[in-house]
This record gives sequence, C-alpha cells and structure tokens, in this order.
Amino acid sequence: MRRTMFVLAVLGALICGGYLAVREAVRWAVAHPGPALGVGAVVLPLLVVVAVVAVRGMPRLRELRRAARAGKAEAEAEVAAMAATVPVAEAAPAVEVEAADAAPWRVEDFLALDADGFEQAIARLCERDGCRDVQVVGGAGDLGADVLATASDGRRLIIQCKRYGETNKVGSQDVQRFGGTCFTVHEAEIAAVVTTSTFTEPAADYAATCGIRCFDGERLVAWANGDGAAPWG
Repeated sequence: MRRTMFVLAVLGALICGGYLAVREAVRWAVAHPGPALGVGAVVLPLLVVVAVVAVRGMPRLRELRRAARAGKAEAEAEVAAMAATVPVAEAAPAVEVEAADAAPWRVEDFLALDADGFEQAIARLCERDGCRDVQVVGGAGDLGADVLATASDGRRLIIQCKRYGETNKVGSQDVQRFGGTCFTVHEAEIAAVVTTSTFTEPAADYAATCGIRCFDGERLVAWANGDGAAPWG
C-alpha cells in the first residue's frame, strides 16, 4: 500500500513537472521561433528514442517480475519441504520411580534395605502422607536426626531411624542420645524414633517422659500399608 502511494506521488510530480516544462517551452518557442526549431530538431528524436526503449523494456520488466515471483515460490516450497523432513523430537519417557509405600509392606522388606535406604524409605512415607520440605540428613555428625520435615499441620518433625534386627531392641541410651539433641539442637516440635525392631521398657519410659514418640516395627508396617497412624498423627 505504501509503495503504491509512493509511485502515484512520483507520477503526479512528473506529470505536473512535465506540464509546466511543456508550457514554458511553448511560450519560449512562440517568443523565439527560430531557435525553437533547432532545439526541437534535437530534443524530439531523443524523446522518441526514450519512448521506444521504455516500451521495449516493459515486457522484459514483466518477465523479471514473473521470474522473481517464481523464484520466491520455489524457495518457499523448498523451505516447506525441508521443514517436513526435519524429525520431530520425541518427548523423553517418564522416569518410573519405585514408591516407598508399595503395599503390602513387611518388616522384612525394610530390613532388606541398608541404613541409607531405610532412611530414604521413611522420608518417602513422610512425603506420601503430606509432609513438606523433607530432607534425609542421616550420617556422621547428624546429631541424632536422620529425617527432617514439616508435618502437614506445620509442625517441625525430627525422626531418628533405627534399622535393627528383631533381637536387637532400641535401648534407653539410644533414646537418651536422641532426646539430648532433638528438641534443643533441632528444635523439634514432634520427635520420633522409628525402628524395625522394638524398644526396651526403660527406653519406652524415657521416651514417654520426654515426649518422644516410639514407632516399633509393627507400627511402622501399619503406617506404611495405610493401616495405622503416622508418627506425627
């Protein structure tokens, strides 16, 4: 649209300019008939040559325009063909993760895990049941905390994991060491010891006095299978 308006404006200017030039030339020729004949003899053949060249050039110009359009269409077709042959990237397959809450769980299933795997399984159970910000921090220098989390009700949860065999009970010293750090160091609002075994009576008594929750193997299996409460429940 802009190009058309520009061409029309140029043509209008040329027509106006040509009209003014012809008018002045006629006036000059009337006033000076002798010199006008000489100038006309030179200018008229030049105008004829220009007109002939312009007329002959118009078909060539049309051919060039057709060639340009054909070339553009050919280029567009080539680009479309190339785009059609480009392979579409396939979506990466979803990674399958084995859930820690695969039912039915047994104590033997937890014992089949190593210590790190047991802590990871407890963390996954916490996530499954609505905990946020779950972290596994067990290891050297953990000061008794193996799993940190925020319970579904917003309370800070600290869990110590004890993967013990059936005959190896969690003793009072284990619970006392945890009790010395879970509240003062880790600022727990809920502190729990989760084990695959059971607790000695002194350990259970100390935990009850300090407000530490004891989860033995039976309660752990019930929690994992959805048949019992979670440590913060």
